Amino acid sequence: MSSAIRIAREEWRLWLRSKVVIAAALIIAVLLAATSFLTAGRVVDEQSQRLDKQVAAEEAFFSQPDRHPHRMVHYGHYAFRPPPPLAAFEPGVDAVTGQSIFLEGHRQNTAMFADTKASADLGGFATLSPANLYQLLLPLLLIVLGHALFLRERESGTLAVLLAQGQSGVKLAMGKGLALLSVIAALMIPLVAVAIYSISLGESAMAASSLVFSYFIYLCIWGALVLAASIILKQRAVSLGVLVFVWLFAALIVPRFAINASSAAIDAPGKIESDLIMLAEQRKLGDGHNAADPAFQRLQAQVLEQYEAETIEELPINWRGIVASYSEAELTDLLNEHAENRMGLEASQSRMFDLFGVISPTISIGSVSRTLSGTDLATHHRFLRESETLRFNFVQAVNQVHVEDLDYARDLNRNASDEAGQLARVSADSWKVLEEFRFVSDASGDRLSRAALSLGVMIAWLLASVSIVFLAARRVRM
Repeated sequence: MSSAIRIAREEWRLWLRSKVVIAAALIIAVLLAATSFLTAGRVVDEQSQRLDKQVAAEEAFFSQPDRHPHRMVHYGHYAFRPPPPLAAFEPGVDAVTGQSIFLEGHRQNTAMFADTKASADLGGFATLSPANLYQLLLPLLLIVLGHALFLRERESGTLAVLLAQGQSGVKLAMGKGLALLSVIAALMIPLVAVAIYSISLGESAMAASSLVFSYFIYLCIWGALVLAASIILKQRAVSLGVLVFVWLFAALIVPRFAINASSAAIDAPGKIESDLIMLAEQRKLGDGHNAADPAFQRLQAQVLEQYEAETIEELPINWRGIVASYSEAELTDLLNEHAENRMGLEASQSRMFDLFGVISPTISIGSVSRTLSGTDLATHHRFLRESETLRFNFVQAVNQVHVEDLDYARDLNRNASDEAGQLARVSADSWKVLEEFRFVSDASGDRLSRAALSLGVMIAWLLASVSIVFLAARRVRM
């Protein structure tokens, strides 16, 4: 048996005899099991509920009776974003951004927040996820286990004996590191189980395995930092204090500072301010409900010339429907311009936040985790864009029905009487223009590509920390 394995086995023997270590490990194991079980159950339930709601929303739209086309524009529709399978491990931004949108004509609504029932069901576990535990608590467990790996040998006097017997500092470091590595491997078992479960729910094997690999690197970084502190520092209390400070700095202080710095450096206007600016610009486009609005005079001239007609009454199509369609297109361009500007600012803030991963591996693993799980900001933005495309397509399709299937004179006089209102309706078959909407996560390759930078930063952290261990171990003397 090699000396490294013997040293690692001895460390395990000492850990198993320590009540503090066993208690800490059991607490974290219970937390991991509880959060994994609860979040996995919640994700499966939400997937089923949101898919059912999407189907129900489509059936409700299709089942509407004969109506005036513009009534259907305002009747609207819903788009739902079901959680991806890996949300059982990493909920990401979902709880903040919302997962459903009401789609209607003339406006872009914001995504609605998650049902508060989830918080009521989970209690204190609502904000605690397996990803939080891996990012925050498992490094603490490694600190408790490993802060005295070398110092224990110094304090007991066995370090001098081992060195005198021909054991080098590097060999000792390899044995201690192997012990920590075996702990890390054991800690990865719950994540591997969650990854396998997510694959059974339809997740990509590449995305799930990449997530496991990323967290393995992250914990190895902390293991190397813990081992380096144990080699370099001379007192157990100092080693523990320094490592806890490093954990506080990397896991709590830097992320909070990064959020504030990103928000301050890239100022994104609030919703009220954006809405006021957009409303002022919207007024210049004209009122799509008023076909006589002066803003549409030029359009009217073009349409009359196109159909070689003298008045709008002579047109073979419904002028009011043309105005509705034209106005919606103009308004959508304006709304999309503001939406893209807002999303661009949010993405820039997110990229700046990720740059702080250079001084905090916790930031990098958080970014990689959200991206690979399909719960990152980019996925939310894609949901907004796809749902907006759905909204615009169905509104314009209904407007086209307004143009082609509803007589202009009947449309104009629809409020004259109940009978006139009945005549100004079109067949319910016209509502089949609605497209089926099923939001799915990006391909695993796309997610891995987005996570590449943060993953590269983590690998650099690992190489740097292992190098420090190696250099410090070479300088170990009696």
